[in-house]
Amino acid sequence: QVQLVESGGGLVQAGGSLRLSCAASGRTFSRYAMGWFRQAPGKEREFVAAISRSGGSTDYADSVKGRFTISRDNAKNTVFLQMNSLKPEDTAVYYCAAAARVMNTSTRDTVYNYWGQGTQVTVSS
Repeated sequence: QVQLVESGGGLVQAGGSLRLSCAASGRTFSRYAMGWFRQAPGKEREFVAAISRSGGSTDYADSVKGRFTISRDNAKNTVFLQMNSLKPEDTAVYYCAAAARVMNTSTRDTVYNYWGQGTQVTVSS
């Protein structure tokens, strides 16, 4: 069992930056591939970024590539999402997720076993 708690969301102007954190409970954090997803009002949840167990591989949605960076610190059981050059269309609730059976990265939300409660990111124009 893994519990995930996101933090770092907030209100920011377009062009600004935010850094999201996701703290995981338990001693087996390094055994999970991690992902960030987001859901805007009236829209389906969508993939944002993913990182492998070791942190050696990453993947990004085209809409955030070059602006967002996912990273992890296995010693601190934490995964991060650095978001730069934010746009109003990035406004959403952001969720982190953990996948036990993914060796590398995955963009599919169905393979993630555990989810956080989400943190709101609002980008004003």
